[in-house]
Amino acid sequence: MSDHLPRVAESTYPARWWHALDDGRLQCDLCPRDCRLHDGQRGACFVRKRDGERLILTTYGRSSGFCVDPIEKKPLAHFYPGTSVLSFGTAGCNLACKFCQNSDISKSRDMDRLMDQASSAEIAQAAARLGCHSVAFTYNDPVIFAEYALDVAADCRALGIKTVAVTAGYIHDAPRREFFAGMDAANVDLKAFTEDFYFKLTGSHLKPVLDTLIYLARETQVWLEITTLVIPGRNDSDAEITALAQWVRDELGPQVPLHFSAFHPDFRMLDVPATPAATLIRARRLALDAGLQHVYVGNVHDREGDTTWCANCRAPLIVRDWYEIEEYHLAADGACPHCRAPLAGRFEAFEKSAQFGRRRVPVVLRQSG
Repeated sequence: MSDHLPRVAESTYPARWWHALDDGRLQCDLCPRDCRLHDGQRGACFVRKRDGERLILTTYGRSSGFCVDPIEKKPLAHFYPGTSVLSFGTAGCNLACKFCQNSDISKSRDMDRLMDQASSAEIAQAAARLGCHSVAFTYNDPVIFAEYALDVAADCRALGIKTVAVTAGYIHDAPRREFFAGMDAANVDLKAFTEDFYFKLTGSHLKPVLDTLIYLARETQVWLEITTLVIPGRNDSDAEITALAQWVRDELGPQVPLHFSAFHPDFRMLDVPATPAATLIRARRLALDAGLQHVYVGNVHDREGDTTWCANCRAPLIVRDWYEIEEYHLAADGACPHCRAPLAGRFEAFEKSAQFGRRRVPVVLRQSG
């Protein structure tokens, strides 16, 4: 941390979802870690802390930074394609992924990284001013700053702005229901399809994530897409990819989009090579063969794997090059213009000249100090 930058005070915003134990500790009930805290102790996420006889959220109103991104970068391929999204995160995470691709933010215990601040109303107003169709809670997991995210979501909805959660889905049932009630779309990381992977490489468990996915697909109107970071030698076998895709098909539905993303060496897995493009192409083919209708690849250049295809006649409906839409053939009602089969997702009238494109625009809402 540079000396010339101002220090950022922690928030003392009251946290929700906790109860007192008989031994005097307070238990956080937000996620399956069930952290039990003495006074002054922090949860595994680092940002939820015991303060006397209550829990507080120390990052409420603080951000590691704001950027305007294409919605395709979240990644969401079927949620208002071509639109822009105001993206932000805070600090901390309730998982301990050894391969974290955003470790400077999600693994940070340095509150001084939170150099921007904004109220929920200011974020909603900024999104409207910047012409953003939605606001995304991303970079680190919004589950751990759920109180802040829900306040932002409420102010966004009042202005007609959508909200997106980019999350690992590691959350208990009661807060899960409250949290996703505020969201219009979610991209959930399904990091692998074995308990062994989750336990050894993320410090968490697989079942709560599967429970979140089932809840979203079966009990909500939240638009759902899934991302799996494919790591060589860890979760890239034909058997695991096929089993994952079959589970998505059977439990969530074949229309749910699945994104396979390329790993790059990071954090505590610097000895593992980057994912070859051929691995992602193979994973996509396996998932399509398993019966999924919409499978994408990410972090590599593959126009076929970026393109949205009609599940019925296989006509290209939305042709992408990275995050930019080159061709858009979807009818105004969300149907294929060739066979009239509906495309699952959330769509509206599209003008190529009005799309946000592949830009990433940093935005300062209100400098701390």
